[in-house]
Amino acid sequence: MNRLGCCSMLQYHCWSWVRSFNLQATISNCSNNYGPYQYIEKFIPRQITNVLTGRRPKLYGQGTNVRDWIHVDDHSAAIWAILTQGRIGETYLIGATGERTNLAVLQAILKQLGQPIDAFDWVKDRPGHDLRYAIDASKLQTELGWRPRYQDFSAGLGQTIRWYREHRAWWQADKAAVEQNYVHHQQ
Repeated sequence: MNRLGCCSMLQYHCWSWVRSFNLQATISNCSNNYGPYQYIEKFIPRQITNVLTGRRPKLYGQGTNVRDWIHVDDHSAAIWAILTQGRIGETYLIGATGERTNLAVLQAILKQLGQPIDAFDWVKDRPGHDLRYAIDASKLQTELGWRPRYQDFSAGLGQTIRWYREHRAWWQADKAAVEQNYVHHQQ
């Protein structure tokens, strides 16, 4: 079963409990997060920590995969708005209208770290890699008045880079094992 099928199944079960047993629940679906404390196997922290450790970043396929990037603080604020103001039985989509290609994100990271924007290696795309994740957060914005604070992706990315620079002790012990796992899977 793929990720979408699993999520759909879980949502169906949640809603059946809401209807059958009056469970007080909402569901939220969010776009891709970035920010401090994100594990280093994820796209943005992996690229940042690769550069910080002298490794060349890796980019899947042609780099044309599109993601809507949302700062983790905005995601947390959206969840809080849903918990405190959302209607029971509703699904809310959380996004920041910050769609960018993976290539554009990697080039922004390299630029902020003072590297040439082509200082990375292309790697074979993952099988079944989604080309685009799209989120329409208008319901959350209209009904609950939520808006992302980090609308300047470059500034949020800069804050994230600073965090990984200043918190090497948090991630450095795991870095070699994470990269070895990618090598094992030829990524």
